[in-house]
Amino acid sequence: MDKEEYYKMLDLSERRIKECNTRTERFLLRRIDWRDRLIMISGSRGTGKTTMLLQHIKAAFVGKYDAALYVSLDNLWFETHSLAELVDIHFKNGGTHIFIDEVHYLKNWQLLIKNLYDDYPKLNIVYTGSSILKMDKNSGDLSRRQVSYNIPGLSFREYLYFEGIIEAEEVSLEELIKAHKDIAGSLTGGTFLLKHFSDYLLKGYYPFYKEVFSGYGQRLSQITNQILESDYPAVENINYSTVQKIKKMLYILAQSCPQTPNMVRLYDQLGTDRNQGLKMLYILDRANLLNLLSSEKNTLKNMSRPDKIYCDNTNIMYSLTENINTGTKRETFFLNQLRSAGYEVLYPSCGDFIVNGRFLFEVGGKDKSFDQIKDIPDSFLAIDDVEVGRGNKIPLWMFGLLY
Repeated sequence: MDKEEYYKMLDLSERRIKECNTRTERFLLRRIDWRDRLIMISGSRGTGKTTMLLQHIKAAFVGKYDAALYVSLDNLWFETHSLAELVDIHFKNGGTHIFIDEVHYLKNWQLLIKNLYDDYPKLNIVYTGSSILKMDKNSGDLSRRQVSYNIPGLSFREYLYFEGIIEAEEVSLEELIKAHKDIAGSLTGGTFLLKHFSDYLLKGYYPFYKEVFSGYGQRLSQITNQILESDYPAVENINYSTVQKIKKMLYILAQSCPQTPNMVRLYDQLGTDRNQGLKMLYILDRANLLNLLSSEKNTLKNMSRPDKIYCDNTNIMYSLTENINTGTKRETFFLNQLRSAGYEVLYPSCGDFIVNGRFLFEVGGKDKSFDQIKDIPDSFLAIDDVEVGRGNKIPLWMFGLLY
């Protein structure tokens, strides 16, 4: 590779960095220890991975952008050029950092990242990839070398910050349970939080909502197609027919969430068997398009039919179906925010959700009663349509303050 080609990519990188919007930041930006020599950031399309990389470079490399090269592997330039050669010439020209976006578009990406890490011990490497990515130990074990992060969509807390309404502090679930009334009281004065909450549920989960306005739903549909038609085939060797079956499964399930449909009938509709059908189901879960709820924690070795199936978030739900059930919307939000904040959520024998094996929740409207769970310790109601709760009744919107 000649220097002209390298300078072309360096110029492109610098232009992307300078044009990056720094007005709003995702929570993960300041949580990452960027000093680590190998960092992986995974997440669904549209959650702000690229913007976060560019924001970090813009702030950390003022006046020395040549030291930090940003590249996206979905650029057609890489159809005829080698990433390894680009990294080599960057390092030899004084480069200290390489930021690699969309790594899943590169064949044998794990082995290449491992080689770069081992061959350039003075080079810092940050890379992003789809949430669909799986670590294959046969292709170079990166788990011992890297620090990994995952970025979900916006929490309701972040949405309020993006909108310039409130800069609320992040709280833990335990803090929320103990002090929700005081926390709500400090945030709700004259802010019309319930209206903002409704807006968020419709179109506030993905940061790009501020850029597309009336085209938000269409953009979400495009992202869904990109995940299934581009990202997934880049990760696994599948054919067009399988992709179409997965898309069909998603749309069928979206119409019936959160009930678990007759899986045998679903497999017949898709022309597939149980094993392939379950694999497709869990692909949609890994892709952050569905959220599967089971009474036991599933692993790749122990995949079973979930007890309930939800859309991953309420924005996706609105983009996939016109039949929006209010109860389903509430439960979808609750499940999404708790899991995005890192809590384990399972399906209990009574109630709606059991969190971290201890806290039992029922989700409903403001008139929801404790009848089903009243005699169970550590049981709570997550209730909609109220700004401030009391006792074991916690406003639903407040579960959006967890990250």
